Amino acid sequence: MINQQQLWDEHAAKQYDTPGEGMFSPEVLDPTVEVLSKLAGHGPAIEFAIGTGRVAIPLSEAGVQVSGIELSHAMISRLREKVGEDHIPVVQGYMTEATAGDSFSLAFLVFNTISNLLTQDEQVRCFQNAARHLAPGGRFVIELWVPQLRSLAPGHGGTVEVSEPGYLLVDTYDVLHQHVISHHVRFGPELLDGRDARIVRTPHRYIWPSELDLMARLAGFELETRWADWDRSEVTAESRSHISVYRLTAR
Repeated sequence: MINQQQLWDEHAAKQYDTPGEGMFSPEVLDPTVEVLSKLAGHGPAIEFAIGTGRVAIPLSEAGVQVSGIELSHAMISRLREKVGEDHIPVVQGYMTEATAGDSFSLAFLVFNTISNLLTQDEQVRCFQNAARHLAPGGRFVIELWVPQLRSLAPGHGGTVEVSEPGYLLVDTYDVLHQHVISHHVRFGPELLDGRDARIVRTPHRYIWPSELDLMARLAGFELETRWADWDRSEVTAESRSHISVYRLTAR
């Protein structure tokens, strides 16, 4: 059993933020905030797995009232170094069951984080918890990668997803249980004498888009729209990720 509190510890929280680069770059964050702000309208929003506030802080600065749920004490502490509880309130707990109020117009769960829930039952409960937080007609937005099983060579159980100076990302698959472990390998002269490497492993349960839609229906949602990215481009058979917008139709 994976201890998520240990996985997202102080070291992970400290290394998480990369201001101006990667997932913190303006070309990633600006369209994300723009879309979420439009979907929230004039109502409040809640982020499941709010983390260090990567999306919540700029969304709040855009005029949206934002609350959050987060399991990791370390990630919340990092968020609190940036904004206070009065600005972005956060409930510590699991996104499958923690309660932070109701009548939100928007709930969102980005950057593949629903896959941190390692069973189908937990993922369904996440949808159900989102429904409990939303006003009738509210939206639940999920950003998720598309499983790249077509990249698996016959007889091989892994793929190299990223290969760049100082960093490798290798994904290994258990297709029977829909589990994938991402191996983040960092190396270079900054690590001791340059011959060493640091590896961090993160487990996930991947979800096919059709399975995600069924989870949504079980919780009273229907799919409103789906894009390939935050630029609202069309989803194709080659898309490696999707932004799915669900609307609550029943309690």
